[in-house]
Amino acid sequence: MSTTKKIAGAALAAALGVTTLSACGGDAEDKTAGAGETPKSKTVTLVSHDSFNVTDTVLKEFEQQSGYTVKVLKSGDAGAALNQEILTKGSPRGDVFFGVDNTLLSRALDNGLFTPYEAKGLAEVKPEYVLDKEHRVTPVDSGDICVNYDKAYFADKKIAPPQTLDDLIKPEYKNLLVTENAATSSPGLGFLLASVGKYGEDGWKDYWSKLKANGVEVVDGWEQAYNERFSGSAGGKKAKGDRPLVVSYASSPPVEVLYGEPQPAEAPTGVATGTCFRQIEFAGLLKGAKNEEGGKALVDFLISKKFQEDMPLQMFVNPVTANASLPELFTKHGAVVEKPENVAPQTIAENREQWVKAWTALVVK
Repeated sequence: MSTTKKIAGAALAAALGVTTLSACGGDAEDKTAGAGETPKSKTVTLVSHDSFNVTDTVLKEFEQQSGYTVKVLKSGDAGAALNQEILTKGSPRGDVFFGVDNTLLSRALDNGLFTPYEAKGLAEVKPEYVLDKEHRVTPVDSGDICVNYDKAYFADKKIAPPQTLDDLIKPEYKNLLVTENAATSSPGLGFLLASVGKYGEDGWKDYWSKLKANGVEVVDGWEQAYNERFSGSAGGKKAKGDRPLVVSYASSPPVEVLYGEPQPAEAPTGVATGTCFRQIEFAGLLKGAKNEEGGKALVDFLISKKFQEDMPLQMFVNPVTANASLPELFTKHGAVVEKPENVAPQTIAENREQWVKAWTALVVK
């Protein structure tokens, strides 16, 4: 999943390059190994996209309990990070990979990147998130790509905000929506996949023809769409954005509250819950990992109650385990998406390239 999923909050926290999230030393080894035994590494390396984040105290508790020091190797967005692992498969740069989502999952599995491992605590993961029955990957988080709306705009115009994909092609919403390019942006691709899930292979092109006729604007990426063109965000207000509808995430309204200055009592933006595509992110034990035992412990940690409850305010995503509770910021200001659109990972893998090409020819050119 793209780093834009984390919106403003995680971007502030994201570090560059290799980040060791511990006060402990680097590649220390266990000196207690007996004669003829290979010393066990005390470092476990997580390869991820740039937006992985965890509270220091939560990570240190895991390190103290497990005896491992966690090193995080951040490698750009999800696509770039996955490409690097494919190029180095068999001799991975780390022990665990985090961040492959359901739009890229089949590519990762087809390349044989992961060693099957049934994580401790997997029984707490909700069944709908377990897409790989061989347990080559473990679900860690979910997030919904959805159209967000500027509450003030629609209140001033006395127009009900749209709630469904069908609404967006109605005359009252002409020239109001900005979306990201499906060829260059994760949320842009997710919104395209929402239309495929809703209207099917035979109907999505007709839908986009109508959306184009209704004045949809396409920009390169989330930052431009949300923080420049969208009138409802703090950034968009400063940039004098004039589009009150934008493709973003269901977690965007809580972020607007969290980072508002002053912090508002109510989110200035809302979510059209009938426009959403659900992304699920996974972690997997890399085949050829130098520290396989440490990697297994790290995967276990990623679905532990402690990490799952820390994750929403660190990466602005939802937990996937039944025993984790959402913070009040999410329950009060976030949107519950009960029926998101989904497309099977294998179907995405088989059709993604041709769908994007057809979309580009239809909407952009």
